[in-house]
Amino acid sequence: MRLRLRHENRVLALALLSGLPALAAAAVLLWHLPQAGWLESGAIALLAAAWLALALAARRTMVRPLQTLANLLSALREGDFSFRAHVEAEQPGALAEVHREVNALAVNLQQQRMWATEAAVLLRKVMDAVDVAVFAFDDARKLRLINRAGESLLGEPNERALARPADDLGLGFALEGETPRIVAIDLPGGGGRWEVRRGDFRQSGLPLDLVVVSNVSRALREEERQAWQRLVRVLSHELNNSLAPIRSIAGSLTSLLTREPRPDDWLADAQRGLAVVSSRTEALTRFLEGYATLARLPAPRLASVALAPLVERVAGIETRVRVTVIGGPPATIEADSDQIEQLLINLLRNAAEATLGTGGRVEVGWRVTSGPSPVLALWIDDDGPGIANPANLFVPFFTTKPQGSGIGLALARQVAEAHGGTLTLTNREGTSGARALLRLPLPGRNEP
Repeated sequence: MRLRLRHENRVLALALLSGLPALAAAAVLLWHLPQAGWLESGAIALLAAAWLALALAARRTMVRPLQTLANLLSALREGDFSFRAHVEAEQPGALAEVHREVNALAVNLQQQRMWATEAAVLLRKVMDAVDVAVFAFDDARKLRLINRAGESLLGEPNERALARPADDLGLGFALEGETPRIVAIDLPGGGGRWEVRRGDFRQSGLPLDLVVVSNVSRALREEERQAWQRLVRVLSHELNNSLAPIRSIAGSLTSLLTREPRPDDWLADAQRGLAVVSSRTEALTRFLEGYATLARLPAPRLASVALAPLVERVAGIETRVRVTVIGGPPATIEADSDQIEQLLINLLRNAAEATLGTGGRVEVGWRVTSGPSPVLALWIDDDGPGIANPANLFVPFFTTKPQGSGIGLALARQVAEAHGGTLTLTNREGTSGARALLRLPLPGRNEP
């Protein structure tokens, strides 16, 4: 079995071995002197003692700095960064360099711990200050972190809530299903409609599920109230536009039919009046059908769709003006082909109608943004007069066209948002016309 010596004993052994030849040579010389005897033996013993003392001194000289470094590193491991090795600023040598590096390490670790502590305190204060409930659960679905809003929502203090399973706390739903989503919950600290968001992070190397629950009941009620107000205003406007002439014509026809004797052209007047009534009722029917179209838009059926052929096909449908497809890098989107096609048809129709009076043209192009979450940006430019009233562009049933329904842009934006994207319509900068910009998320990187 191989004998393993401690490092300091190996140094001592090397020191002894290095001096052994000199001691042996001195002993031989002393022993062969003419006056050999006890004096020579004493000299040899004195040399041996000096040799051993110097070897032990070399061992101590090596061991003490290492013990100092071990104490410093032990203090760093225990989180005590106040200890420093004593070393002169300009002191030369490898040992002094090691001491300086350890001291610098202690300073860096002390600063990092201070920053981490301050960041943790700030994070805790921010978590306690926000009005959303924050929870963190481990792999066993047990609560490991909670803020004040979370305590208020659960109706229990931090000490009683921690380490309890999510199902016991009534939060099992938050760890399941898609996020973000709106759910109706009823907990001791509050009820109503809440938005649930979920993510993951690590704390001390352990994976945790982060759950953020925010009360959106008031905001949703306000949005609903405003939506109802807009709907009632639009419905009232459209119904009044249709019913007012119908009421007037119905009164005129009643007066005409009850008159005795009737005028010679009463039949023509009656036919004209009934034609107006029929026209207005048809317009009102189209209006209601348009509203039903917005209300019944189905969820998109996603599939892989090559962008370029889709755009080329839609551009070929519009024949009133010249549509130039500038194109862009090859891209494939996850989308409902029929809904995206209808969206592009609506946008191209609007762009074409805007350029009919100016004799301009329409251009379609796209680009792909790189990054971990690539996005397709598709634009449609026209050379028309631009947008006069951008505030009402996406208000359902608002239109400036004599035969317009007012649902084309509203339906297009609804389709874009159903696909996780956005749709904007703005005036072009530095020139006339408008730009419709559609942004859609891409399933992965699309190489140009």
